[in-house]
Amino acid sequence: MRSLAERPESPVVGVAVPHESAALHVTGAALYTDDLVGRAPGVLHAWPVQAPHAHARVAMLRTPPALEVPGVVRVLTAADVPGINDAGIKGDEPLFPTEVMFYGHAVCWVLGETLEAARVGAERVEVEYAPLPSLLTLPEAIEAGSFQGSRLTLARGDAAAGLAGAAHRFGGEFEFGGQEHFYLETHASLAHVDEGGQVFVQSSTQHPTETQEIVAHVLGLHSHEVTVQCVRMGGGFGGKEMQPHGFAAVAALGAVLTGRPVRVRLTRTQDLTMTGKRHGFHASWEVGFDDDGHILALRATLTSDGGWSLDLSEPVLTRALCHIDNAYFVPDIEVHGRIARTNKTSQTAFRGFGGPQGMLVLEDILGRCAPVLGIDPAELRRRNFYAPGQTTPYGQPVRHAERLVAIWDVLHERAEVERRRREIDAFNAVHRDLKRALAMTPVKFGISFNLTAFNQAGALVHVYKDGSVLVNHGGTEMGQGLHTKMLQVAATALGVPLAFVRLAPTRTDKVPNTSATAASSSTDLNGGAVKDACEQIRGRLAEVAARRLSIHPDDVRFTAGKVTGIGFKDRDLTFAEVVRDAYLQRVPLFAAGFYRTEGLHWDPDRMQGEPFKYFAYGAAASEVEVDGFTGAYRFVRTDIVHDVGDSLSPLIDLGQIEGGFVQGAGWLTLEELVWDTSDGERRGRLATQAASTYKLPSFSEMPEELYVHLFEKATESGVVYGSKAVGEPPLMLAFSVREALRQAAGAFGPAGRTVELAGPATPEAVFWAVQAAREAGREAAERAAASSQARADEPTGPPAPVRG
Repeated sequence: MRSLAERPESPVVGVAVPHESAALHVTGAALYTDDLVGRAPGVLHAWPVQAPHAHARVAMLRTPPALEVPGVVRVLTAADVPGINDAGIKGDEPLFPTEVMFYGHAVCWVLGETLEAARVGAERVEVEYAPLPSLLTLPEAIEAGSFQGSRLTLARGDAAAGLAGAAHRFGGEFEFGGQEHFYLETHASLAHVDEGGQVFVQSSTQHPTETQEIVAHVLGLHSHEVTVQCVRMGGGFGGKEMQPHGFAAVAALGAVLTGRPVRVRLTRTQDLTMTGKRHGFHASWEVGFDDDGHILALRATLTSDGGWSLDLSEPVLTRALCHIDNAYFVPDIEVHGRIARTNKTSQTAFRGFGGPQGMLVLEDILGRCAPVLGIDPAELRRRNFYAPGQTTPYGQPVRHAERLVAIWDVLHERAEVERRRREIDAFNAVHRDLKRALAMTPVKFGISFNLTAFNQAGALVHVYKDGSVLVNHGGTEMGQGLHTKMLQVAATALGVPLAFVRLAPTRTDKVPNTSATAASSSTDLNGGAVKDACEQIRGRLAEVAARRLSIHPDDVRFTAGKVTGIGFKDRDLTFAEVVRDAYLQRVPLFAAGFYRTEGLHWDPDRMQGEPFKYFAYGAAASEVEVDGFTGAYRFVRTDIVHDVGDSLSPLIDLGQIEGGFVQGAGWLTLEELVWDTSDGERRGRLATQAASTYKLPSFSEMPEELYVHLFEKATESGVVYGSKAVGEPPLMLAFSVREALRQAAGAFGPAGRTVELAGPATPEAVFWAVQAAREAGREAAERAAASSQARADEPTGPPAPVRG
């Protein structure tokens, strides 16, 4: 078997090909979970009964009035659950709750012949609630001591001593919001039971195996009695890693009880009000620098808003702590982490999985401190980059740390930073009410699941007698191009054209015990498994071909559908011919592949180890223009240099980098989640529950110029065909936009002062930062005028004698 990173002659990987479903997407022919409803005769539709309280006890629940509505077939309640009434993995998420934990919590579900019948039936269900005190904000939860899950500490050295010995010491607080996934396809499940009692669930899920397990334990079944399939998702971004399980369980329970297919498909408002978001965070911190601007010590406490249940909050917090360093070496560090319990939706995975939140804390610190230190923010960042031989606070060597400086320098040159900064200075000098700024920020992001056991994958590859190939693997497709890359990996490993290979939908009865498609690891894991399966088959075919060609199997080569030997110029076989011979010789033409990431270790109690296979690096330079009257801004230009190793599929990677950057810019600048925190009857209600009130980035929020360059000569050993993950790391490139906004706001006032910027940095937040800068300018001008006047009023001494 070849090494994992080695590429053969004329590989299909590395070729820019379109997304495998691109034509289906743009023509509308692509099928998603809810599109399959038309193929299920007699389907019932589910509608939730949502509670109008942030926190309350269900005092009474009467369902008979709903059954009087024509078309209503059944109402599902806790009494109907034959197994465990819980939709989570921590035992703290009752599927049918007796205690409402957030505004919009579903207490039961109505099944109807039509969606309208189910909706009307849900309105007729009679529920009495006994309201209870609620906590909605992080400050409220912190003051009340409302926490859940483990408390974590990441430490190295002596942070207290490092701070005490620092020439410059600063402290502060920073609270920033979460983010709604807003995938185009809302949560959807379709379940039916076959004649043998097998429960089959079509689900828009990033984690089919876990969906299978949750459905099974709700129904009181074993996993082999439940099959989950995911055709594709219309976006996921982490929001469909844990959250789909309960909806799939509702559909499956309804199908078991009624004997008919049951569909659950949330409306956009239901999806926004019932499902989790990116965790918002609060940070308090102290940092120390030496006279040269090197970070000496950092002490911080991070508090995440977990919502009403744990969900994935513990691993999200773990990754936040492991990424607080971003690209910077911090000799002495002590960071504490805790999870607040609030009466909101259970916050969950989101692209970056806590990494962006941890990294944002230190980026905000550097952005605040640079002006006070009198050091250019980009230079302050560069001075603190990891150097070869240094390790992270949790003890992992930072391999290829030299790439940080190399990427930074390439970006500096490609973005023409020096020339543009001179132009920006000239622009700002003549524009009183418009200011521009250019900021550069780096990214260092660890790739692998924090939980070591998740770093494994399987695949099942079939080669048919005509030479065509069918690939099954454990990853799910949500538009990110995973299937496209797996096609390219299989075609490369077998030495056949891309057209020879087809992907089958992801199913738990084809590849069992899969990990979630998450953590930017799906290509690494599933690609390794697909390559393993294909190489098993190719090895068998090589022996068959060797006998035909009278050569050693090691000398057989598979290229572009042809099979030949080293040095052969005039003799070859077609791939299909060799496959046919193999079949006639009773050689197996299918294989199960497996891959486990080597070299990982993590001790969650000590927060020490080497949890990541490698680090993905990148950097971005963004220029913005801010209007001093309104705080409105425009993104002038962004340049990105990003390390994807040897790209498996350059077109897919470019799309992921661009999309991740824009999604990150949305989180940092526009996407503000607002809950009603009043003491009125709507306390806890999500106010931003539609696209009209929750502001998503659109074409107008794209940089007017966007340039992406894939870092060259970046082969990553020990990873499939030398590639690197690309799903999550680009999101953090958007820090450059936020830091540019900070610098532009600061340009309205005097130099040398801290600029505090709220998160997200909405136009309103930027306006207040501009106002603070202008006020500081006025105060500085008044002090200067007063000082000047005082000097003018001072006596100048006795008059000079008159000489005559």
